[in-house]
Amino acid sequence: MTEFFNSEIFTYLLLPLFIFLARIVDVSLGTLRIIFVTKGMRHIAPLVGFVEVLIWIIAISRIMQNLDNWLCYIAYAAGFATGNFVGMLIEEKLAIGHEMVRVITRRDATNLINELREKGYGVTSVKAEGIDGEVAVIYLIVRRSMIKEVLGIINKNNPRALYTVEAIKYVNRDIFHKSEEERQRGWLMSRMTKNGRR
Repeated sequence: MTEFFNSEIFTYLLLPLFIFLARIVDVSLGTLRIIFVTKGMRHIAPLVGFVEVLIWIIAISRIMQNLDNWLCYIAYAAGFATGNFVGMLIEEKLAIGHEMVRVITRRDATNLINELREKGYGVTSVKAEGIDGEVAVIYLIVRRSMIKEVLGIINKNNPRALYTVEAIKYVNRDIFHKSEEERQRGWLMSRMTKNGRR
């Protein structure tokens, strides 16, 4: 076993590969940990931090034992860069948390508001005064996983509208969107109520 760890295959191929992969994992976890902290997920962030640091200690200890191996340095730096990219991809796929969408439009926003409400989104709209006259300001708080659909509806109905998307750390409710099941339940209840009145 000692001969294997001292062999050139391990020193110049397997060890740098191990360090590269370890850095990808620990930097990806670091990216997620920061996001969990900003989202107030205080129970999961410390666990992720523990695993992150443990992997980092293992990787750096292997480098310290092989200071004359320049491939380990390259693997360490490459793993750090790749880990940042992978961490952002994972976070994007997880789409954790809620975001606020603010829409400012000069065009009549009735169709936009109606479609958003039909899709189950909670919409708050107010009239405001812009530089060129009256505008409509629309607010929505949605899960990050729903942002793509919301922006598609906005661009379809009011393509020239100005909108911003802002991250929200805390919200006092979990649901800001009526699911398909809830919409169907509401439709059935309304039908039963109408039939009962007849």
